[in-house]
Amino acid sequence: MEILVGTANGLHRLGAGQKVELEGHEVTAIASEGGRLWAVVNGQAIWRKEGNGPWREAASSQGLRLNCLLPTAAGLLVGTAEAHLLRLENGGLEMVRPFEEVDGRQDWFTPWGGPPDTRSIAQDAQGNIYVNVHVGGIVRSRDGGHSWHPTIDINADVHQVVVHEGWRGLVVAPCARGLGVSTDGGDSWEVLSEGLHGRYMRAAAVAEDVAVASASLGPYRGRDQRAALYRLPLEATDRLERCREGLPEWFADNIDTYCLAALGKTVAFGTSEGDLYLSQDKGARWTKVAEGLPPVRCLLIL
Repeated sequence: MEILVGTANGLHRLGAGQKVELEGHEVTAIASEGGRLWAVVNGQAIWRKEGNGPWREAASSQGLRLNCLLPTAAGLLVGTAEAHLLRLENGGLEMVRPFEEVDGRQDWFTPWGGPPDTRSIAQDAQGNIYVNVHVGGIVRSRDGGHSWHPTIDINADVHQVVVHEGWRGLVVAPCARGLGVSTDGGDSWEVLSEGLHGRYMRAAAVAEDVAVASASLGPYRGRDQRAALYRLPLEATDRLERCREGLPEWFADNIDTYCLAALGKTVAFGTSEGDLYLSQDKGARWTKVAEGLPPVRCLLIL
């Protein structure tokens, strides 16, 4: 197992050894595609690494901030500021035009009055693509990106969309009101908050049959925010359980979108203080495995 940690200064690879790649650059999103890695670097460019080869720039945003990326059936998709969706084509980033025409787009907003963002992307085993807009809900394509349709109420204020390839129809969405869960591919949703100390949720991952998600009292940094992690056994209950063993009582900052990841029973998360925690039993028990890293921006478990 290897954990790739994108930070405010470089991509840190933690496993049998430790090394830093892309040093001097901020890495805010990372994804794998077979033996290939993709990364958003400095919010302005897509970089690619083939196997053990060097990192090379694959495309530039030409000024538009890049937020997230994912290899999909529709190609490498990239979410941006101002709620756009781009596709990497012929060495450049091209607008996905049908995404610009989705129903309800005119109602997307942010609480502070700025333009909304395309914040996260997920694809399930059936090839359905889900794109989370903040604030614009989750938009779904079932035809490889040729058409897009809204799913959850945009006022749920979704911060991430997560799927599980082994669980058909499961979609999980941490929201400002709790944890959104759909078992029918986004056709219907339930937003769960029972057991939470605070309903504001930023990140989620699915470890086999357990969802792990972060919650706090609000979007701002500070000791009074009291951020924590929770588990939701997806087949057993609709009450979230606080993760405690091996963790501090509270975190002062939100565990952010993309800073929580899972693979099989393994779950990991990183903090803005540069700490990294690992669980090998679906979030029940935790161990701090690294500290002193630059502020963590994203994680990927390989």
